[in-house]
Amino acid sequence: MTEFIHLPGIGNSGEAHWQSRWELADPDIRRFSPASWDQPDLADWIEALDLAVRAATTPPLLVAHSLGCLLVAHWQRQSPSRVKGALLVAVPDPRSPAFPAEAAAFASVPEQRFRFPSMIVASTNDPYASRLYVQGRAGQWGSELIDIGAKGHVNAASNLGDWPEGRRILLDFDARI
Repeated sequence: MTEFIHLPGIGNSGEAHWQSRWELADPDIRRFSPASWDQPDLADWIEALDLAVRAATTPPLLVAHSLGCLLVAHWQRQSPSRVKGALLVAVPDPRSPAFPAEAAAFASVPEQRFRFPSMIVASTNDPYASRLYVQGRAGQWGSELIDIGAKGHVNAASNLGDWPEGRRILLDFDARI
């Protein structure tokens, strides 16, 4: 059975966010735990992710949202720990005017191909990243790219509820890797 680790973005994912709702429905899903969700420190977030991955009994599948996606790119460059793969939802562009200043340490995003399977799920009207940016990241990282239409930043404000479409995407990806 695959272990899943959620990696929310800055500010964490509140109770209306699909990540939190999935965790309520499946208590086996774990969330990594950095020291601060609101003042993200790259080194701390990398260490927190590495601790969560090493605590897994089998290589886990990472489920990242927003800044969590950039964390995966930084982490995989530094850590020898193994994961089954990564689902990256709403990859943000650090050059976007919407990108939070508090996350500046994450802005120098590694461009190398991931050493594990990955999939990017992108919305056509995400205020944090253009379609062109997301396509570029998918190419650099060797990620499959799924377009889900106009869903904003794919967060609580997108009113996705339990986001069953995302859950199907995750489970299909998991079954293929």
